[in-house]
Amino acid sequence: MIEFRSVSKEFPDGTRAVDDFSLIIPSRKTTVFVGSSGCGKTTLLRMINRMVDPTSGQIEIDGDDIAAAPPVQLRRGIGYVMQNSGLLPHRKVIDNIATVPLLTGVPKKKAHADALELLDRVGLDRSLADRYPSQLSGGQQQRVGVARGLAVNPNILLMDEPFGAVDPIVRADLQNELIRLQRDLDKTVVFVTHDIDEAFLLGDQVVILQKGAKIAQVGSPTEITENPASEFVASFIGVDRGKRALSIKKTAHGSILIDGEGRAAGRLVTASVDNVVASE
Repeated sequence: MIEFRSVSKEFPDGTRAVDDFSLIIPSRKTTVFVGSSGCGKTTLLRMINRMVDPTSGQIEIDGDDIAAAPPVQLRRGIGYVMQNSGLLPHRKVIDNIATVPLLTGVPKKKAHADALELLDRVGLDRSLADRYPSQLSGGQQQRVGVARGLAVNPNILLMDEPFGAVDPIVRADLQNELIRLQRDLDKTVVFVTHDIDEAFLLGDQVVILQKGAKIAQVGSPTEITENPASEFVASFIGVDRGKRALSIKKTAHGSILIDGEGRAAGRLVTASVDNVVASE
């Protein structure tokens, strides 16, 4: 469990990125910070591994104050995946994945063997191990970035808009891959995005943020959709438009769901209607 207690962060130029933020992030679940650019979501994420230290307040991991932990040691025990993968261009894929294990004293032979297994886990062929990042597609680079983040088998995996720089088809594939990985590995994932659809797809707990990392609402995607806490939240998630504004259109071949932009979102199965009627 990760707990923020009245955490604030003011940078030297006077910018107050985070203002009195408190939150419990449950273990073995995916928590998503979502909000517009500049709302403080990345600052919050980077506080967890002490890439950024708070000006005031306290952050605990499983009851231990992270301020007491040496930053480098803390970071080596927490997985971190960033946008554009952050791979070292002059190192082969296998060496990129093995970077942190080698730094922590794992023998090179074992680190490389583990890296090959991680390529399997993230859906990449082992033949890519001896390539350089520039020889990979954007989606492949992001998968390698995820593999590197998992290389020390961390309990916590931090992901800072990791899929934001790839095309929509690759992004959807990577999102589904993360859902599969989380189901298999059961990590505590903290994910940052500006995309509410991505947040609702991936998050067990979604935290909608306003400027200064003020919490507009926190809850499951269902809880937030059913009961937006404010007009800001309702507007941000698009309850009256887009994918969440659904209506039923009857056709000669059955009923289909239409989204707020007039596009078909799916077919309404008769059994589902019967279940709804029976439950009322």
